[in-house]
This record gives sequence, structure tokens and C-alpha cells, in this order.
Amino acid sequence: MALLDGKVGIITGAASGIGAATARTLAREGAKLVLTDIDDAAGTALAEEIQGVYLHHDVSDEDGWPAVITAAEKLGRLDIMVANAGIAVMGSAIDMSLKDWRRQMAINVDGVFLSVKYTVPAMRRAGNGGSIVMLSSVAGLRGSAGLAGYSASKGAVRLFAKSMALECAQVGDGIRVNSVHPGIIATPIWTKMPEGLNRPMDPYAIAENSVPIGKAGEAGDIADGILYLASALSSHVTGSELVIDGGLTAGRITRLGS
Repeated sequence: MALLDGKVGIITGAASGIGAATARTLAREGAKLVLTDIDDAAGTALAEEIQGVYLHHDVSDEDGWPAVITAAEKLGRLDIMVANAGIAVMGSAIDMSLKDWRRQMAINVDGVFLSVKYTVPAMRRAGNGGSIVMLSSVAGLRGSAGLAGYSASKGAVRLFAKSMALECAQVGDGIRVNSVHPGIIATPIWTKMPEGLNRPMDPYAIAENSVPIGKAGEAGDIADGILYLASALSSHVTGSELVIDGGLTAGRITRLGS
């Protein structure tokens, strides 16, 4: 039996990168999925590939959330929420516009808040617990020059996950809430940054010089971690941080010659 047979889930920001890899991984393990994004062409194609449902949705738009929940409940009992949608606006906070700051917070923080606001009641109606996985970042664990805004948003997600884990535990609804913290992962976020303060960057080159194991991670590495948190394998895990970063937050090393 696959790990997620009979489970129903929602994945935001599912059209590419970690979201798409997660959709393929969870579907492979038997989950029926609702995928949301604003990239309709890629999202529709992926939904057809995995026999899921695609909806156009900006996660910061509260009016769109009831339709997402309804679509999931039509597939069965809602068991899994992967709050993955996010953007990165990099550059000095001093030079960042308030518009860019607010847009990043709207997607990265407000979108996660709304995912919980609408998912938890649906999971409670079903009465069989559930798993909420929020995508944070290693930037949500430590500060970094040029990433103040992004770090602020991802740090907020980290503590929001912990607080919601405790809220759910307090009422005994069986819903687990955890955060995932990717390091340098080769995904389109590096080349899809909003115009203005940013420039495209090569994650492979950056990782070679900064990640202890010497290479960037792939979206599938994060998807496997999300699968663990979404499945019964992590039934005693809530309020935790799953760091998948090739040793980046463990410290720095000096490579030894051969």
C-alpha cells in the first residue's frame, strides 16, 4: 500500500519547483490532489499528468480560498495542506519599496495564514486529524544581509507553524503542523524574482561555494521531506522544523585536499 492511499491534499504554488515535485511525489504515493497557482498553463498540465485538479488562485486572495477547500472536499476528506506558494524579493531592506515588502509578506505570510484559516475547519469537520506543512526556509532560521525582507517572512512562517501546532494540540483535533526549511535548492525561484532589486542567480554555483556537501539540492529532496510529514511516518511529529539544506545551517567547513 502506498503511503498516502485514500488521502486528499492541497498544494499551493504547485505549478513548478518544489510545489510541482511535491505534487508528483504525493500523487505517486496515492494522494488525490488539488493544485493551485497563478501559472495556469503549467498548473493545468501538471494536474492532467497526475490526474489531479487545478485551480487558478493567488494565495493572498481570501475570496478564492473557499473554492479551493470545496474542490478538495469533493475529492473526499481533506487530510493534507502543503502551504508552498512563495516569492523572493532580495536586496537591501533600505532600498526595497514598501510595495515589494508588502507583496512578499502577502504571499509568504498572509497566504500561509489563510491556508490555515480555511484548512483547519475543513479538517476538523472531517474529524480525522490531518497534516499541515508550511514551507519556510533556512532564511527563516538565521539572518542574512540582502535577505532581510525574505527572512522576516520565512521567520514568521516558522513561528506561526509552531503556534498553530500548539493550538491544534490544545483542542485535541489530531492536526499536526510542521515547517520545512530548504537550503539552496535548484528551483525557478532563482530566476523568477520580481523585477527591480533582483538579478538572476545560479544556485549551483552558490551551493558549490557555501553548502558543506558541495552541491545544491533538488526539488525532489524537499518533496521527500514533505511526504514524510504528510504521512503516518511522522505521526508523532508536530511543531517541528525539518531542515533540508546539505549542512548549510550546521556550520562552515574548510575542504580538505585529496
